[in-house]
Formats: sequence, C-alpha cells, structure tokens
Amino acid sequence: MTAPVRVGVIGTGFGARVVAPTFASTEGCEVVDVVSARDDEAIVSLCRRADLDLVSVHSPPFLHADHVRRALDAGRAVLCDKPFARDCVEAASLLGDAEAAGVIHLVNFEFRFDPSRRHVRELLATGAAGRPEHVQWTHLSSGSRVPLRPFGWLFDREQGGGWIGAWASHAVDTLRFLLGAELDVVASVPRTAVPRRPDRDGVLRPCTAEDGLAAALRSTDGATIAIDSSFAAPATLPPRLVIVGDDGVIENVADAKVALHRADGTRDTTTFERAAGDRHGGPMARWAEVVRDAVRAGIAPPDAATFADGLACDRVLDALRRPAIV
Repeated sequence: MTAPVRVGVIGTGFGARVVAPTFASTEGCEVVDVVSARDDEAIVSLCRRADLDLVSVHSPPFLHADHVRRALDAGRAVLCDKPFARDCVEAASLLGDAEAAGVIHLVNFEFRFDPSRRHVRELLATGAAGRPEHVQWTHLSSGSRVPLRPFGWLFDREQGGGWIGAWASHAVDTLRFLLGAELDVVASVPRTAVPRRPDRDGVLRPCTAEDGLAAALRSTDGATIAIDSSFAAPATLPPRLVIVGDDGVIENVADAKVALHRADGTRDTTTFERAAGDRHGGPMARWAEVVRDAVRAGIAPPDAATFADGLACDRVLDALRRPAIV
C-alpha cells in the first residue's frame, strides 16, 4: 500500500477553507495540521515535523518568502499560493533557494486544471481556431464593493495587496498556459475605484493598492491582449475570455460554456457543470491530485506550475503595477 502524502497547511483563511479540506478529501493525501500564518512558533514546529511531506503556504503575500524558506530549510516540498512573491526579485531568489534545496516546488495556479480552460487549451493546440491573433478578457466583480469589504492587507501595496496580484496573477498564468508563450506589457492602467475603506475598528484607511486594471499586452508569438477587470464594480457580470484566431473565435463565458465560432458560420458549444461552493474548489480538487503525484514521484509534470512559472508571472505583474502607456 502506498503511503499517503502528508500535508501541512499554513493559513487559516483560504488555506483552511478550501485547501485543507481539498487535500483531506483527496485519495492518497492526509492533512497533518493547519496553522495560522501569524503563529511563527507553530509554523516552525510544523515544518520540522517528521510526519510531513508537503508544506502548502497560503499566507498573505508579504509572508510567502519567509514561510517558503522555512519549508525549504526543513527539506520539504512546497506549494505556494499566488501571487508567488511581492516582486520578481524576491521570486527569483525563492526559485534559486528551491533549486538549491532540490525539492518539489509548485505555485497554486489551480485554474490550469479547470476543465473549461483545459478545453480551450486543447482547441488551441489542435488549431481549431487557427493561429491566435488577439485575446480579450473582461472580468468585472462587485466582490469588494457590495457589500463594502473592510480595509486589510488586500488593499495595502506594502503587504503585497492589490487586484493585480489577486486576479491578474491567475489571468497571466492562464494566458501563458493557453498560448504557450510569454507576455510583454504594452500599456497598463491600474485604478482604485474605492480610495478609502474602514478598517475593522471603523477607521477610514487609504487604499494604496489597486482594485481594478485595464491593460494591453502582447505575446511573444505576436498576439495582442486586452484585459479589463475590476473587483469594485457596482455589479458582477459573467467573466468572458475571447481568443480570436485567424480561422475562428474561441469564447469562454464564466468557465461554464466554451463556444468555438468558425469562419464558415458554424459553431460548437461545450458546457461545464460548476460544483457548488467556492469557485476554486473544483480546479483545486484536480490540482491536489497532480500535487500528490508530483510529491510522490519527485518530479513535477509539464502542466504543473512551478516556482519558475511563478517568477515568469511576477515579471509581468511587476510591469502591470507600473502605470504606463507606450
């Protein structure tokens, strides 16, 4: 009988709410503990446990580097949430540390394993729409505005907050994964629709991190990319990803319906049932199985995001955070 992969989780937010239950319900995995990201003593104790194979880091971004290094120092495989690091310099340092430690290192880009996005990737790989020429991604959410979300690290740039790290990290990784190409930022306009928010004591605090983004990018294969997203819209609309090829258009609406519109006017539509509960739950369940197998084998499969992917993503995020129109 194969021994279970024993997982320790750092983070009592997303880590406790989604990640720990997912690993606990994944065959061949066992969650040994979930500790607070603010409890240094518990984190040190967790990383030094003998009955531990993987440390899954889901602390706020400004704590990622410290927690990842504690796991690496203990010789543990590491899964780190996104955004991977506060900037690409820190990301490059963490990648170097992980390679020196010789352990499995992964970044939690679980949407690589969303079935609708994998279907889009297959359509692109088989040339169903021809060569990608343009991408348009619109994602408008009222998640931080209705009701008004209180001030916290998510709205503080110094602590790694901002919608670019929270959402654009997933978008950038998805585009790299789908297109099989790197991305360059042509123009970026981060925006803050809600400039001040009350903290938990009711004191109004200035928001130093963006809650929305409009940007133009270009892939190294020549495709142009337009992104328009907000976490502070007055209403939520179904997100829409459109990829225009030279022989057709692929449209993904809310990761629930993918349509291939052909040049001859015909169309194929595939629908995907979304599981109840947290939006991350379904992709995370598939990703947990990949993580388990990677830890067991001692090697990450080609479609798994590693610290190298985290670094590539952070290079783009750094450019998106700098307001610039070329």
